[in-house]
This record gives sequence, structure tokens and C-alpha cells, in this order.
Amino acid sequence: MKKGWFLILLIFLIAVISGCSDKVTKPEDCFAEYVKLWESQDFDKMYDYLTTETKKNVAKKDFVDRYNKIYKDLEIQKLSIQYTKPETETDKKAKKIKFPFHVKMNSLAGEIAFDQQANWVKEEDDDKKTTEWRMKWDTTFIFPDLEEGDKISVPTIPPIRGAILDRNGIALAENGTGSQIGLVPKKMEGKDTQVIQQMAKLLGISEKEIEDALNQAWVKPDLFVPIKTISANNTELREKLLALPGVQVANVEARIYPLGERAAHLTGNLSPVTAEDLEKHKDKGYTSTDMIGKRGLELVFEDRLRGEPGVQIIIKKEDGSEKILAEKEVQNGEDVELTIDSALQTTIYDELQGKPGAAAAIDPTTGETLALVSSPAYDPNVLTLGATNDQWKKLQDDPKQPMLNRFNSAFAPGSVLKPITAAIGLKNGTITWDQALTINGKGWQKDKSWGKYEVKRVSDPGVPIDLEKALIYSDNIYFAQKTIELGKEKFEAGLKNFGFAEDMPYVYPMHQSTFGEIGSDIALADSSYGQGQIEMSVLHLATTYSTFVHKGNMVKPILEAKEDKGQIWKKDLLTEDQANHLSAALRKVVDEGTARGARLEGFPLAGKTGTAEYEKAEQGIEGKENGWFVAYNPEKPDLVIALMVQEGGSAGAIEHVKNIFKETR
Repeated sequence: MKKGWFLILLIFLIAVISGCSDKVTKPEDCFAEYVKLWESQDFDKMYDYLTTETKKNVAKKDFVDRYNKIYKDLEIQKLSIQYTKPETETDKKAKKIKFPFHVKMNSLAGEIAFDQQANWVKEEDDDKKTTEWRMKWDTTFIFPDLEEGDKISVPTIPPIRGAILDRNGIALAENGTGSQIGLVPKKMEGKDTQVIQQMAKLLGISEKEIEDALNQAWVKPDLFVPIKTISANNTELREKLLALPGVQVANVEARIYPLGERAAHLTGNLSPVTAEDLEKHKDKGYTSTDMIGKRGLELVFEDRLRGEPGVQIIIKKEDGSEKILAEKEVQNGEDVELTIDSALQTTIYDELQGKPGAAAAIDPTTGETLALVSSPAYDPNVLTLGATNDQWKKLQDDPKQPMLNRFNSAFAPGSVLKPITAAIGLKNGTITWDQALTINGKGWQKDKSWGKYEVKRVSDPGVPIDLEKALIYSDNIYFAQKTIELGKEKFEAGLKNFGFAEDMPYVYPMHQSTFGEIGSDIALADSSYGQGQIEMSVLHLATTYSTFVHKGNMVKPILEAKEDKGQIWKKDLLTEDQANHLSAALRKVVDEGTARGARLEGFPLAGKTGTAEYEKAEQGIEGKENGWFVAYNPEKPDLVIALMVQEGGSAGAIEHVKNIFKETR
């Protein structure tokens, strides 16, 4: 019995390897097996089913290699071959039979479908003493109109990239014109070496790069050879280059950023596609000559801005004619409109004057982001066109770190956190407006277990400290005592209610605001006034202050104009009365307290200052400081500005914010 099954299996394997024998199966069964191989794109085994005449005309390796390459290049998927099996068995005397079939497949240019007919013939094999059904191969089985000698081309039509616009339709990133610098070899007047040396120096590239471009196979003496594209606005450099023999300039399409470094970290920039990009986006039609969003919104909105390239699959005949096999129309990129105000963005960046810092401006009632600033920054026009090695080195070696995006980073907030701490205490009932603490001196510790550590405050006003005075004087001791009374669990829960330890619901990725490990009362005390391991982004900070003008609710920040305005991110953080009371206290911080430098005649401001130490070795040793100020007009709450300057106290931050409000009021 076992020998019988073994013999049947052996006969079947011989049939699969060498074709179909009529002693084993019928021609319709042969075709069914062939279809399975085709649907799995097994061209190697498919070849074994072909007639002897077909095999004489095409070698197996050529057959397999050609069709494997075609299917791979065209990204053929979901290949399906349908045919109708004959209702009656094939006459055993028949030597020919036809099977109509329908082919359908997906390709990079869309669906390809066609009808065809397979011709099978019966061949005698004297050596094997068998009769086998074989298929007469036709190249049109692969694609209609594809004949021997024909070639397949896959031209793509690049989409037009969408623009990034501000709230008024002003472009932050758009398609414009660059100046392509090139050489016409025969016009260098025999001064090749000198021209290449001077050109390399002016463009900031190596002489070898220019020589390699000139030595390309297609280059002829009278042809323009592109070397590098520069900004069309760089007229001085262009004129110096044009003074060299053989140099010419051509206008080419280029991505441009009208605000330059003022919005660099917001817009980001494009860069040439890398091998890693091609692998990551292998199904999206990128080629090695494409550009791709590398940072900022160019990266965040890459798919929407880029659109989808058009693709054609064309059969090119030997006589020069063409047949379009499949076509996918190009879909141009989408314009993305932001809530950003270019004028305010420019004002804030220029106000910082290149100092390391960050700022966020929002409308606290609608949640619209009006500005996101990181200072200093880089010129995205230069990076998109291709920065030279010297330009990259200068950016990377700059101690001010212009490549660091500070507005989406998190920093210790210092005392600007105190209104949030106050809100948590008010919500939990451990803080009330009428309760005052008697605090003596400038230092305090819970008990002797703290050793030499004390919470310090700037001054001792000599009066009991209630919440309003604690905000006006920015009293660390008051907030430390009240937060220890509240306890770690409720304080952490309160911070989470304000959006700490979670991702902001925002299209631009922001680092989470965090509070770290609060493992002791000392850590809890430090955290209460924005030290310890507390870190916040400027956008999150500005958003938390919307609570004080939004009836105790924190608005959801938005960046796209099409997003719904006035959504609530965190509800009922305070009662409306508590929120109004806190806002009034922050008004007094500017009128009477630590933010007196922000007073503007005829323009009321409410806000809170903060100075946060970092890289501090131990208490008593002065460390580096970040200066903060958050402010808004309580009588017309349509703008909250949160601003931080690195390695500077709050006085500088106050002055910057004051100047911005003066400029925009």
C-alpha cells in the first residue's frame, strides 16, 4: 500500500517538474496548476510547462529573469487569473485545446486587467515514452501588446508640493525659484584650474565635486553642466560667480522659506531623499532624485504636502510607437493653512535678538497658536538647497545650538508653575484665599531630617502670607508648605490634570511636560515652585494659563486653521470664580510684584515670572538660570505669551514680553 502511494507521488512530482502527462492528468488540470504557479509569480516552474518550440526561442534564465524583473519593477500584487473549466472532458484524441482566461493585477500605476487565450498542445516524448500537454507561450500572456523586443518604461510625473501658509495666507514655505550655478566647459577660456578653484571657494564645495560633475559621461564642451543651486536672493554671490569665465546661471524650481530663520524650526526644511528614506517609504513612489521633509512641518505634513506622483506603464515598440498599459494621475500636494501670525512670529524672533530661548503665543479662548519661536535658528533655505561642509560645521559647532528646537523641548519652569500649584491646592481645598501663613525669615525646612537643606525665598515682607501675596512676592516657602500639606499623590494627580505626563493633542510633536520622581518631601517642596525634576514646554505653559481666562477650563491648542476652535482639553480645573480670582492676583503680580517691569501705560497685563536654576551642584552655589515670563491682557484675553531665555534671569524675559505687547497692541 505504501509503495503504491509513493509511486503516485513520484509520478505527480515528475509531472509538476517536467510538464503535464495525459496519463496523470487532463489539460484543464495542467492549466489549473499553471495558473497557481503564475499567481505566485513562480516563473521558474512555469517555464517547465512550455512547448519544446518555445524553449528553443527563449532560454529559461532569460525567461525567468525578464518576467521577475518586470513584475518587481512594476510592483505587481494581488495577481488573479480566472478561467472557466470546460464542462466536458477533453477528447483523448485531441492534440490542441484553448483556454480563455482573464488576468487582473495591481501595479504601481493602478489596476491592469485583460483577457487572453492559452493554447495547449500535446507533445510526444519518445525518451520518456509519454504524451505531455504543453503550453505555447505568448509574451502577451504577461501584458497585452507586449511582444518580443518590446521594452517597458515607467515614467513618473512629480506632484507640485503644497505650500505652508499662515492665518492670512502668507507663505511660510512655498515653491519658488533658485539660481542653478553651472559651467560651460569650452567657455572657461583655458582657465579651467583657476575657475574651478575660485568657484569651489565661492560655493563652499570641494574642487573634486566640480571636477566630477564636469567628467560625467554626457558632458560635452558646449553643454551647461549644473554644479550647485543657491538662493535666488543671493545676488552678491551670483555676481561674483558670473564674473568667472564659463559660469552661467539658470533659474530652477526650489523650495523657499520667506521668513527664513524666524520660522525655521516651525517650517523645517527639505533634504534630498536618502537610502534610508527610500526603504522607509518604499511603497510611496519616492526616487533617489526626490526631496523629502526632514524637519518641522515639512516632515509632519510630508504626505499631505507632497501629494502623489503620477505614474505610467508604457510598452515601447521596436518601431518607436508606444502603448500605455496603465496610468495613475498625479495628485498635487495640499496647501496647509496654519493659525500662525507671521507678523507676531517675526516680532518675537527679532525681539530675542539671537539669544537662546523660546516662546509660544496662543489665543487662550480659541486655542489658536499664533507663534512658535526657537532662537537662535538656522536658515532653512540654505539647508534645502544644500549646506556646504563649512556651513554645517558652523551650525554644529555654534555654542548657542541653532539646530536645537527649543519650543518643543521641555525646561525647568521655575516660579511660572506657581499659579498651577495654586490651582491644584484650590481644587483640593488645601489652599483658600483667606488663609495666611506666618513665615519668618528667608529660609525654611520641614524638620531637622532635612539636614542643611532649606527652601529659600527672595525676601521676608514681615507679614502673614496668603495666596495672593504668595503670588505677588513669588514666595517659595508658602508653596512648599502648602504642597507638602497637600501630599505627593494629590500634587502629582493635579499636575496630570493639567496635562503633565501625557502627549499634547497637537499636530506638531511636543516633548511631554514631566515631573519626574518625587521621592521625598524635599523633592515635593522643590517641585511646588517649578524646580526639582519639573519640566515644561513653552506651548504647554502658555496653554495652562488659558485656564485663568477660560472659566477654569484649559483650552485645546491647535495649529491648523481647519481645526475646531475653542475646544476644551482639560475641564473643570477650577471654578469660574477661582479662575477669576487667580487672574486678578496675576494682575497684581505685574502691578505690585515681581513683574513690575512689565507695566505698560494704558495696557493692563497679568502674568508670572520665573527663574529656574539648572546644572546646580549644591545649595548655596549659584548655577545657570533660565528666565521666564508668561503674560496676557486680562481685559482683552486674546493673547497669552510664554517666553523663556536661557542663561538669564526673569528681568530679561519680562522686558522681551513687554516689548512684544507694545509692538502688537
